[in-house]
Amino acid sequence: MDKDKKETSDSHLRTKKTGDTRTFDPDFKGPIAKRGCTDVLCCMVFILFIIGYIFLGLIAWVHGDPRRVAYPTDSKGHFCGQKGTPNENKSILFYFNLLSCTSPSVMINLQCPTTQICVSKCPEKFLTYLEMQFPFERDKHSWDYYSQFCKSPIFRPAQTLSQIVMDGDCPAAIFPSKPFLRRCFPDFSTENGILTVGNKTTFEDGKGHTRNAVELKAAAKNINKALNAKAIGMKVFEDYAMSWYWILIGLTIAMLLSWLFLLLLRFIAGFLFWIFVLGVLGIIGYGIWHCYQQYKNIQESPNSHLTIYDLGIQTDISMYLRLKQTWFAFMVILSILEVLIILLLIFLRDRIRISIALLKEGSKAIGYVPTTLIYPVLTFFLLSICICYWAVIAVYLATSGTPIYKVITPNGQCKYDNRTCDPEIFNTSEISRACPRAQCNFAFYGGNGLYYRYISTFQIFNLFVFLWLINFVIALGQCTLAGTFASYYWAFRKPNDIPPYPLFTAFGRAIRYHTGSLAFGSLLLALIQIFRIFLQYLDKCIKDNQNNIAKFLHQCLKCCFWCLEKVVKFLNRNAYVMIAIYGKNFCRSARDAFELLIRNILKVAVMDKVTDFVLVLGKILVTGSIGVLGFLLFTQRVSIIIEGPTSLNYYWVPLLTIIAGSYLVAHGFFSVYAMCIDTIFICFCEDLERNDGSTERPYFIAPTLHGILNKRHLVPQKQKE
Repeated sequence: MDKDKKETSDSHLRTKKTGDTRTFDPDFKGPIAKRGCTDVLCCMVFILFIIGYIFLGLIAWVHGDPRRVAYPTDSKGHFCGQKGTPNENKSILFYFNLLSCTSPSVMINLQCPTTQICVSKCPEKFLTYLEMQFPFERDKHSWDYYSQFCKSPIFRPAQTLSQIVMDGDCPAAIFPSKPFLRRCFPDFSTENGILTVGNKTTFEDGKGHTRNAVELKAAAKNINKALNAKAIGMKVFEDYAMSWYWILIGLTIAMLLSWLFLLLLRFIAGFLFWIFVLGVLGIIGYGIWHCYQQYKNIQESPNSHLTIYDLGIQTDISMYLRLKQTWFAFMVILSILEVLIILLLIFLRDRIRISIALLKEGSKAIGYVPTTLIYPVLTFFLLSICICYWAVIAVYLATSGTPIYKVITPNGQCKYDNRTCDPEIFNTSEISRACPRAQCNFAFYGGNGLYYRYISTFQIFNLFVFLWLINFVIALGQCTLAGTFASYYWAFRKPNDIPPYPLFTAFGRAIRYHTGSLAFGSLLLALIQIFRIFLQYLDKCIKDNQNNIAKFLHQCLKCCFWCLEKVVKFLNRNAYVMIAIYGKNFCRSARDAFELLIRNILKVAVMDKVTDFVLVLGKILVTGSIGVLGFLLFTQRVSIIIEGPTSLNYYWVPLLTIIAGSYLVAHGFFSVYAMCIDTIFICFCEDLERNDGSTERPYFIAPTLHGILNKRHLVPQKQKE
């Protein structure tokens, strides 16, 4: 007897098996206060990875240069538009021969095989070098406009065309262009369905050939769309400038509606659920009636004798809708579905009542601990830090390297062509003497050191740690909220016995004792997600080279890992609840949570579906309400009552923004509510197995739940003895 008392003195869950009977520690009163650190090894690995992540950021910051993203680079590796340089007032990159560029991606990556210089503005008219030689004899100033697109100041067009082309001092021709992404791209337009550039369909390329706008577009594919996108982007920016305060007002209203909805759930959760069920039954009933009417009409038609065997295999689905057998099959399927729903409602009515009671209890818990609704702001802040840090490191890694210069000669006539070179000593080098017309032009950024060879590996490490941190932040929030709501549930007299500052206490326990366990669960998710990303990347790489069997197996593998991720997320979520309550390690908590849910699998299934419906309904209600109000406001439908912005280019821009923002706000509020329901449900199952409702072992269930559950439901079969 003394041994049993000693075993029950610990606050952890204690069991002793006598046949098939389990007895639980009656002294358990809520989340364990005295606990030790769990999964210490994983915590140490997690900290080492974070230190390595910070170290990688420092290295990338030293070697990377984001200016390479913001500023284009000319053929000499100089930035266009950078302050304190000769190109300070020349912020646009100009390509001598755009026709030599095969695609826009080549230009954006600075790999176009033509001379590139920095200019202050793009050409605005058609001109060729040959055309400028003759006006120069009459007007000395006519050359000034053309010469600004030459590599160096040239006071007169004295060289021949062949010399100009070979030396690369000036472009052979210029044509109307517009700046986009700080680069001169052709000024495409469409007149009467005909593509033009500078209002011309054909133009001289300066080398004695006539080119058309279609050829130029082939060299600069999708540039016209990009220019149109820029114009749309400016209009979108103007719309945001005109409506930003209305968007903030809408998001504030969404926050208030979400709060109000959670408070009303305490009183109308059952009403909402049964309205939904009746609506579904009504819709299915209407479908049965409609199928019957279609079946009856086709039966009275001349073609009623036709069957599916007469039609065979048809690509036009509407052909099958002309058969009475099709509508009869639909009617049978809908009738079976209607009967199944009614039977489930009859046999699971008590389970549904429990789920609705849990929904009401969740609203009550949030009402007693309203600070939990502020926690999503902290989660959003931490996630924003992780995303920004990942993006910055990715940019710095992508821009790491030193300028690499390569020898470029006309038509590749030099044996040194495409070799690396040094522009500082190129004019006095052997290459310059052997190939007088060769140039040492900037090619790309790179290097031969150890760091540069492993940049791709560093990018993968950056992505992996980013996913790990993202999942850890979410896990921290779930464990914190679970500890908070567990403190509420296991308070015998609510709200008097709820400990002070339960949210901050739960957050401190999660950080101090269970960082390793949270990191363990997050690591499992990160590994699955990184493998799914790898499968997606592999699918794009070999998409055109796969046979049907390989494609099928690849899709099956992607589906399996998607399902695995969902299962792991579900198990992790419940494991974090057990960690918050008992303070055990991740594996043992996951096992205990799984066994507990298996013992109450029917309750779990019903509770999940009811909860999911109510939360989805709440999100739709909040988002739909704000969307309707935004539509009426931005389309001036309520201008008599209140006048919104009157000069919007696209009213759908602020409307979609306010709808998406309202959904995120509602999702943040209801994610707290979902965690509350899950925690209360697990505590409820634990309460049923620990206690029997007697004076010595009373239930911690709230009176609202106690009124719904009777003794037969409360006492597990194994404890009746």
